[in-house]
Amino acid sequence: MKRSFLSLSAQEALHVAAFIEERNSEIYHHFAEMFVSFQDLDSLEIAGVLWEMAAEERNHGTRLQERYTALYGQAACAITEADILETIELPQLNDQEIFDSAAAPGAARSRALKIALEAENQARSFYAELAATTNNPETRALYAELSSLEADHVGSIQRRLSKSAQHG
Repeated sequence: MKRSFLSLSAQEALHVAAFIEERNSEIYHHFAEMFVSFQDLDSLEIAGVLWEMAAEERNHGTRLQERYTALYGQAACAITEADILETIELPQLNDQEIFDSAAAPGAARSRALKIALEAENQARSFYAELAATTNNPETRALYAELSSLEADHVGSIQRRLSKSAQHG
């Protein structure tokens, strides 16, 4: 039976958060491969951004896994993202604009970054809401930390978007 993320222990939540970052890395990598197959300049630019995002998500996953190991050692945790009710930080290509070849020249990078920004903002809000609603001090601190990590990523993407707008 699936569980709410809020019902997880801090150990379980950290374990699942690391899995989510790894999942996102794989999603961005697959998206990038898809855009490379189109073989036009905008698609190749989008693919480059998506590969950058894949690397960043893998880095986040590694950092969370290192944090898990520091806190819990090699303690096994059987719960995975598949056991969770909520969908957290899922990058999606549901915005037709990313495929719009008639968009302003140089806008491909911005279109790709907006996919990541939407996912990161969703995760930041999700973890912030959990931090505000949980009564357990240990999980509240973890959720606040995860929200802060996502807020840092949001800021990084926003700076890249701003830089793209200045050069686009």
